[in-house]
This record gives sequence, structure tokens and C-alpha cells, in this order.
Amino acid sequence: MWKPIRLVPPNTRIDFMRYHKITFAISVIMILGSIGLLFTKGLNLGIDFAGGILMEVRAPQQPDLSDMRVRLGGLGLGEVSLQAIGEKNDVLIRLPQQEGGEEAQQTAIGQVRAELGENWEYRRTETVGPKVGSELINNALIAAGLAMLGIFGYVWIRYDWQFGLNALAAMFHDVITTVGLFALLGLQFDLATVAAILTVAGYSVNDTVVIFDRIRFEMRRYKTMPIPELINLAVNATLSRTTVTSGLTLISVLALLLVGGDVLRGFAVALVWGIVIGTYSTICVASPLLMYANLRRSKMHGGEEDKQQGGKGATRGA
Repeated sequence: MWKPIRLVPPNTRIDFMRYHKITFAISVIMILGSIGLLFTKGLNLGIDFAGGILMEVRAPQQPDLSDMRVRLGGLGLGEVSLQAIGEKNDVLIRLPQQEGGEEAQQTAIGQVRAELGENWEYRRTETVGPKVGSELINNALIAAGLAMLGIFGYVWIRYDWQFGLNALAAMFHDVITTVGLFALLGLQFDLATVAAILTVAGYSVNDTVVIFDRIRFEMRRYKTMPIPELINLAVNATLSRTTVTSGLTLISVLALLLVGGDVLRGFAVALVWGIVIGTYSTICVASPLLMYANLRRSKMHGGEEDKQQGGKGATRGA
């Protein structure tokens, strides 16, 4: 008879809660480090937010980026950023916002084309004004905030306010460390990255809700088991599901990162980090915080009473 593949043995009993203070310290360091990077190094804002001109061009042969930088820098258009992308002949050109409105932007584009010549293929040209970039930043912040509040409200209604608050803490942990990673690596932060961060928040809360549901189930079964042992029981019971789901999703996103090209690189990096840190925060942040949440077992109706005295007996009985 066919048997399901288990990455984690069914009788696993890892004492996650024993190390919760260490994982809390690691999380605090990552959050403070991310905030520090945002204030010191800042984000490499893409054209969506910073405004300016973006041109994707293809040279007739592999270009010399140093020579291109000197030639385009001599046009007086401000600091020119060049990045090799895709094929060896492809280059991404970024120019700062030009003073003088849309007409000035088109003039700058014409200057770049005249300098490079007609043999170059101009595959994509985008211009974004500073007002549009500012509006996009505000809209992105509002979207992220509403998404997190909506998830918090759902978990609160579905379980209790303590669960909702812990889920929100885990989401904040995942979002801020993802943003901090982009600041650390200097990766371009654009609208695609915001979409990835919102996806990370949803993925994180999906894992969190699964474990919270198991915790509530165990609270109904074992009314006298100490909360730390009960949380350990619930986390271990869902560990196989967590590793399989996260592992398969990670394989898919890694494929996107490796072969998706430069356009999707930031999106894929955010998802890869988000899956890893989301799984970590569910087990090592959201769940252990419940030990300090003063959970009221009286609200957990139904199920059988724990007739064994002490948590260890109940754990063995599970």
C-alpha cells in the first residue's frame, strides 16, 4: 500500500519553546538592523518611486559599460546608472528626473539615442514624474497597511485578539526584515517588490493560522497542560505540513529567481526570503508569544478534558 512521504517523523518532539528567548533576541536584532539600514543606507528606489527615465537597450555587440558611462555622463543629464541585464548585449540605463516637465524628459531620451546611435535596439523606455512616484509610495504604504490590518482583523475574529496581535507581530517582523534585506543588498525596490511583500505577508499568515488552529484544538483537548508544552505539541504536529508546503513553494520560487531574468529578480528575492523568514516567524515568533498572551481556556469549548495530571503525561498521550 502506498504511504505518504513524511519529511518529519510523526513522533517528532522538538522543544521549540525552550529556545524562544534566543529566537526572540535574533528577531529583535534583525528588526533593529533593518530599521537602521533604512535610516542609514536607505532603499534603492526604482523608477516607480524615485521618478526619472528608464531605458532598456540592446547593443549590436557586447558594450563597454565604462565607455558608455563616460559618453552618457558627458551629456549633462545628471548621474547615469548602467546595469548589464539579460543577454550580454543588454543594458539598463537609468537617468534622474529632468527639470522642465515631459518635454525635458523626451529631450533627454533623444540625446541618449543620438549618442548611442541607430545601430542600438531601444527595447523599452519609461518615464515617471516625481509627483507620480510620491503618489505610488503613498499608495504602496496604504495597501500594505490595509492588508496587515485586514489579516489582523480576520485572525482576531477567527480566534481571539491575542492570536490576532501575534499574527500582526509576525507579519511586521517578516515585512520589515524583507525591506531591510533590500536595503542591505542594494536591490531595486519597486512596485513588483511591494507586490512580493504583500504576498509574503499573506503566506506568513497562512502558516501562522494553521499552527494557531492546531493550538486551539489542543487547548480544547488538554485543559491542564502547561501552555509551553501545548504550543510545542501543536507546532510539532504541524511541522511536517509546514516543511512540505514551504519546501515546495521555495523550489518554485527558486526557479523563478534563477531563470526569471533581471526584471523579476527583486520580486523573486523577496519571495525566497519571505518564505524562509515567514516559516521562521510562525514557529519562533508568533507561537512563542502566546506564552505571554494570558490565553483564556474558558473560551475554548468542546473536546475532551485532559484527564491526566501534568503536561508531560498529556504530551505522551498525544
